[in-house]
Amino acid sequence: MNLPRRRFLHLAAGAAALPALSRFAWGQSYPTRPVRIFVGFPAGSGIDRDAHIVGEWLAARLGQSFDVENRLGAGTNIATEAVVRAPPDGYTLLLANTANAINATLYDRLNFNFVRDIAPVAGLVSVPIVMVVNPSFPAKTVPELIAYAKANPGKVAMASPFSGTLPHLAAALFKMTIGGDVPHVTYPGDVPALNDLVAGKVQLQFSGLGAAMKYIKPGKLRALAVTTATRTEFLPDVPTVGDFLPGYAATSWLGIGAPKSIPVEIVERLNKEINAGLADASLKAQFAELGPVPMPMTSTEFGKFVAAETEKWGPVVKAVGIKPQ
Repeated sequence: MNLPRRRFLHLAAGAAALPALSRFAWGQSYPTRPVRIFVGFPAGSGIDRDAHIVGEWLAARLGQSFDVENRLGAGTNIATEAVVRAPPDGYTLLLANTANAINATLYDRLNFNFVRDIAPVAGLVSVPIVMVVNPSFPAKTVPELIAYAKANPGKVAMASPFSGTLPHLAAALFKMTIGGDVPHVTYPGDVPALNDLVAGKVQLQFSGLGAAMKYIKPGKLRALAVTTATRTEFLPDVPTVGDFLPGYAATSWLGIGAPKSIPVEIVERLNKEINAGLADASLKAQFAELGPVPMPMTSTEFGKFVAAETEKWGPVVKAVGIKPQ
């Protein structure tokens, strides 16, 4: 059958548009069944609560449940690998976090490459780390602390929770930056370390802001600085470590990832809805109760951020010589 040229071109253009229209429709119809968000932390933890907050928001916006599934073990690697191995259809997501960037170097053998095998979807929140001391400690500023530590080698014991976590590496980075003899003690969590700091058994701690605020507000501990690049609204009068040590920054973060090869239309839909939530006053208030600060990003920006974090912490992990526990 011979078709006039104009008619042929019209049909050809329509046919070429079909895949794009189909992909668009696919993205618009997603999800059609419940979605799972894998979390490598225990139920009831702060990070688990953050996952539930974003899951409930997405469920309300997209009309399907977003169920949090806790997969514990190997420093969050069990949860991550489960998502890496899942079908790339948008129905299995990962609560990505700082541990993923650290684990890339911390673990000698992983069955996946986080930056390569997890597609970045959206940033969620950042969580400041705060430097705290006992109110009786003579140093009241970071410069005074550094001077005191250098004048009293071995007498400023620095605490942090869990070997290989962001607070641990933030403390290690601080120690590497200032030099000197500063013993570093790791504890099985923020609270045991904070209790010893209150009791005067250690002199300095790098702690998650949420845990430390319970001690800072009643005056049991004094905040010297936060480790984020900018000040936090929760402690607006407290400077950053970078104010005194230019270039120093250490931020715990959360985001959403998915198996690689997930359709871009689904990534764009999830990113749009998550960023809408991070701008919503009610959702921001829920996060504020726990300490996290919204971290809206495009999927591309989040991918670049994760790659930069992975590259940043690799040398610190190697220099400290820590091993998985």
